[in-house]
Amino acid sequence: MAGEVALILQIPRLLLVLVITAILGWGCPVHAAADAAGLDAFLPKVTASDIVPGADRFGPMRESPRVAPAYRGDRLLGYVYLNSEYVDANGYSGKPIHILVGLDTEGTIVGVKLVAHSEPIVLIGIPERKVVTYLQSFVGYNPLKASATNQGPPHPDIVSGATVTVLVMGETVVRSAVRVARALGTQSAPAGAALPQQRTVDSQAGAVVDWNTLLNEGAVRHLHLTVGQVNKAFVESGNKLAAERPEPGPEDADFIDLYAALVSQPAIGRSLLGEEEYASVSGMLSPGQQAILVAGKGLYSFKGSGYVRGGIFDRIELIQGAETIRFRDRLHRRVGALRAAGAPELKEIGVFLIPAGTEFDPAAPWRLQLLVQRATGALDKAFVSFTLPYELPRRYTKLVAAAAGASSAAAASEPRAVAPAAAAEADTQGASAGQDGPPLWKRLWASKAASVAVLAAMLAVLTLIFFFQDALVKREKLYDRIRLGYLAMTLVWLGWTVQAQLSVVNVLTFTTALRTGFQWSSFLVDPLVFILWCSVAAALLFWGRGPFCGWLCPFGALQELSNRAARALRLPQLKIPWRVHERLWPLKYIIFLGLFGVSLGSLAVAEMFAEVEPFKTAIILRFMREWWFVAFALALLAAGLFVERFFCRYLCPLGAALAIPGRIRMFDWLKRYRECGNPCMRCFKECPVEAIHPEGHINPNECISCLHCQVLYHHEHKCPVLIQRRLKRERRSAMAPPPLAAEAGAAAPVIPIVPAGTGQPGT
Repeated sequence: MAGEVALILQIPRLLLVLVITAILGWGCPVHAAADAAGLDAFLPKVTASDIVPGADRFGPMRESPRVAPAYRGDRLLGYVYLNSEYVDANGYSGKPIHILVGLDTEGTIVGVKLVAHSEPIVLIGIPERKVVTYLQSFVGYNPLKASATNQGPPHPDIVSGATVTVLVMGETVVRSAVRVARALGTQSAPAGAALPQQRTVDSQAGAVVDWNTLLNEGAVRHLHLTVGQVNKAFVESGNKLAAERPEPGPEDADFIDLYAALVSQPAIGRSLLGEEEYASVSGMLSPGQQAILVAGKGLYSFKGSGYVRGGIFDRIELIQGAETIRFRDRLHRRVGALRAAGAPELKEIGVFLIPAGTEFDPAAPWRLQLLVQRATGALDKAFVSFTLPYELPRRYTKLVAAAAGASSAAAASEPRAVAPAAAAEADTQGASAGQDGPPLWKRLWASKAASVAVLAAMLAVLTLIFFFQDALVKREKLYDRIRLGYLAMTLVWLGWTVQAQLSVVNVLTFTTALRTGFQWSSFLVDPLVFILWCSVAAALLFWGRGPFCGWLCPFGALQELSNRAARALRLPQLKIPWRVHERLWPLKYIIFLGLFGVSLGSLAVAEMFAEVEPFKTAIILRFMREWWFVAFALALLAAGLFVERFFCRYLCPLGAALAIPGRIRMFDWLKRYRECGNPCMRCFKECPVEAIHPEGHINPNECISCLHCQVLYHHEHKCPVLIQRRLKRERRSAMAPPPLAAEAGAAAPVIPIVPAGTGQPGT
């Protein structure tokens, strides 16, 4: 509980960081200008000897490849180039990391210098000298020679706290070095390169088979690590602090079971993913692009702390020859379960698309490298790596003419003709175009037709609820059951099953797209989210933000349902004093404005700060995440047990973003009496989010349209106004005289009928 309290106390600090980061983003034109800078912009700021030892001058710049020769007198010692002109060098901030790299005439890296970046962890946290030390570890490495012997790049000690940043730096140095070295002709293609160029994936080979068959033939490869093996690796690494902190548990306990497979090969993909999931994955691939499946279970997660929207996976990388490929969140698709008969239940399953622009050959051997980290102090970590080798079985390949792939290396060695941001946009367009046939978004809509139909039915029901709310709220029990069932559907199906949780990140992405180049195809690729946003836009005109916040938000439903459970268990409910409450609700607007300001400088950094929303942890990942994210989400839910919808009231930036345009709503559907607020204050006291002011009027910015006040409005036993009317009506009824017809019937005499001639009454 102390940890939860500590996390809550960090909220003011988070707000301060948001403001500071926004100021940094607006006030640092040096970094902004550096984003689009090229080699000619950075060369004047360094000397030749800084990059190529012994050199005393730069010669005239060459354009193909784009390098600056470095001389000592008249002797050529090497070349200098800028990494970001050859590979995508975007880091955690979403902006390129610019590194000048020096090669000697043999293609060996002789100098590395970090010249510009926008990485927040290095700007305000990690000393830059540690990053410089890390980069110097690549000096002396010749990527082409290493590729010829199938050796990967060096693995220097990773800088604790900046894992993602330094891994990206090292990857871009190695990948750009091999491209420039090949283009300069310092060495011919590796000796083993001819064989992969002659063999390619056969899309017609194979058939759908079971799990054991895939394992036995090598289509799925497996790495099993025990706790004892990992502890031994840290001991052998020579790090005493890491060795002194062994992984707890029996030595033979499973640390991780890791599996990998090439699922862009149709037979393997259909076997592991099933027809529907494979169709969705293949629809995401641009021509020639590949996808691999990585799955695991055990004590260790292979996805790691870089698993945030727009982030980078920092625990796995794919290595093939001199090519090192790191996976990003935008090229990742989460899979619920494997469909192959006999497949085990695995905790984490993901499909990763190989980024465009790499030299990955799916028919050649490659390996998946797993990075295992261990804390050695409050901020420091130690790392060891393990390798899962993979080679596509020959039955899934075929031989082609050697010339088919001969130009790929040369093409890859040319400088990038577009900026990284433009390249990312081109990747998106390529993925949207996909293979022959309808565009990607149409195929995704077709694959999710059933889910679209269910969501359409939910929206139709909600529309009926609002249009006929007067008839519904008069039946309190019926209303309560419908609302309870709807919230359960929102949480379980809309949230945890199909993961259609809207986020403030969607708002920031949309506003960024309006500034940088809007494309409908980028927003159509997620049908459920797109439909939800369209419904929210329409609802804003009629009712404001209430329909989404009160009925369609899975995390809001989770808060309300958990609070209902707390009430059933008789947990005390706290009523926040009005003066405190009205000073707390602006917090969410401050958070939203801070996130919006940060997004103007870097959308990736804004997405990182958007973790103030627990939606990803509690809904998308269903609490299967690092402990601090889970603790933060649980702390907010714990607060909501005592203060209903605590997060919605005071911290939700999405609610704030929707409240601003919600002011334009055309209708006021919620009814009030003149007596509301004076003297009656029942609605004020019972409003779940305190959206009703003491004087009786409803604040539309805070209202979630739960319709509870309308139930009270029509309730003759709860609303004081209706109670008085009902009592007056009952008193008038009690004092009214009996009907005249009834009185006349009671007083009328009974006259017997006597038949003629008998003298006796008739019977």
